[in-house]
Amino acid sequence: MENNQGLKKTLGPLMLWGLGVGYVISGMYFGWNLGLEKGGTLGLATATGFIIIMYLCFTFSYTELACALPRAGGAFTYARRAFGDKLGFLAGMAQNVEFIFAPPAIAFAIGAYVNIFFPTLPVIAIAIIAYLIFTYINIRGVEAAASLELFITAVAVVGLLIFAGAVIPHFEVEHLKANALPEGWKGAFAALPFAIWFFLAIEGVANVAEETVNPQRNVLIGFGSAILTLVVLCLLTFLGSIGVSGWEAVVFPEGQTTASDSPLPLALEQLYPAQHPIVKAVAFIGLFGLVASFHGIILAAGRSTFEFGREGFAPAGLGQVHPKFQTPAKALMVNMGIGFAALFTGKTAEIITIACFGALTLYIISMVSLIALRRNEPDLERPFRVPAYPLVPGIALIIAGVSLVALVLYNPILSLIYLGILLLSYLWYLTTKKNGKT
Repeated sequence: MENNQGLKKTLGPLMLWGLGVGYVISGMYFGWNLGLEKGGTLGLATATGFIIIMYLCFTFSYTELACALPRAGGAFTYARRAFGDKLGFLAGMAQNVEFIFAPPAIAFAIGAYVNIFFPTLPVIAIAIIAYLIFTYINIRGVEAAASLELFITAVAVVGLLIFAGAVIPHFEVEHLKANALPEGWKGAFAALPFAIWFFLAIEGVANVAEETVNPQRNVLIGFGSAILTLVVLCLLTFLGSIGVSGWEAVVFPEGQTTASDSPLPLALEQLYPAQHPIVKAVAFIGLFGLVASFHGIILAAGRSTFEFGREGFAPAGLGQVHPKFQTPAKALMVNMGIGFAALFTGKTAEIITIACFGALTLYIISMVSLIALRRNEPDLERPFRVPAYPLVPGIALIIAGVSLVALVLYNPILSLIYLGILLLSYLWYLTTKKNGKT
């Protein structure tokens, strides 16, 4: 079925860099340190090393797909082109799960963070207000949304550089060695979701390819520069945080046994008083990091849901653009409603894990789709070809597969919930699909 609902092209490489880094950067400010509790320094470092390799290989492989097929559907578009509707549906739903479930987890963190400064404001109320504000910004237009994302992402990057500058002079290798593998090598597998959290959602850049000027060139520049920036920031943050006083210091606040979601302030407090300007500055800028990822993933989720509706895999209304702003307004509002429901469960860690299930499923199907398209459509125009094919996508595929197995083994109940979401959505699709509708 032909559909003329199109998105406005306004994005250049700098905007794509801002989106790519912004989608991810909250993972540098909170959440990753929970992997230290599972695996210690060596366990999380091992997991993170493999995940960095996976994301480097995946990103450049995914760029080939995004440049060849610049559509808002991302993985959904690629899998459908390679294997047809069934696997396309699975890839699209996995993508939707990742992008729709990650924002409420970040919204919780935003609410908790603002609550520190304004304790009379309920966390859930702050989270809902954040959803309303940034969904509205995204409805108003992708150029305005991307411009705001670029600004808050730049501030968040500066915050990480300030942090690195403060802690690196006090770095000691001995702190990395202290109790480095408390749970043995099994801890490295348990730490995998938190290593993934460092980079989760970088692939959202592909979902705005349709709104990119000269996507065959600019997606490569934006995608490549974003992943390289994130790898550097990850290494600085990981080593700098642990190197000042060992991993326990950035997991457990003094006198407490409950893990903290604020590793950077905890690391700085090993060197400076809690009221020191550097501690306060990094803590305040941390809010920009949370907002950058929250805002950016909402943007990517809207495009993913929009393409599902535009192609007849979800209610057709989701595939309509706003008549004035040419943005996927209905898709954005439906995603916000689902986010509200997730917020009221109060299960932040579980929501993050389900998002990781969606991400790993997406990575696996996308790499298989790349290999299938290379074989079945050798004449497809590919402005960018991933180097060292098939080694590079093969590495990404293997690491993603092992990570998904580990995630299932350590989260059996959540894996069943994730599988249930996929099965129920597919049954709904089968029962509502009309004859001849694509």
